[in-house]
Amino acid sequence: MKEIIAIVGWVVGIQGALGVAGRAFGDEPWGMLKKWWDVPTPLYAALIVVGVVLAVYGETAKKRQKARA
Repeated sequence: MKEIIAIVGWVVGIQGALGVAGRAFGDEPWGMLKKWWDVPTPLYAALIVVGVVLAVYGETAKKRQKARA
C-alpha cells in the first residue's frame, strides 16, 4: 500500500509542477490535468505540496518497513 501512496504522490507532484511551469514559461499549463479541468495556478502549487507530502510519506514508510525486516 505504501508503494501505491508513493507513486500517487510522485504523479500528483509532477502534474502540479507541470502546471506551474507551463503557466510560468508558456501560455497554458502542461500535463494531463489541463485536458480535464481548468485548474488555477494556486491549486497547481497546492498539488505540488500534496504530492511531495504523499511521496515522502510513502518512501519513508517503505524504508521503515525494510529496516524492520
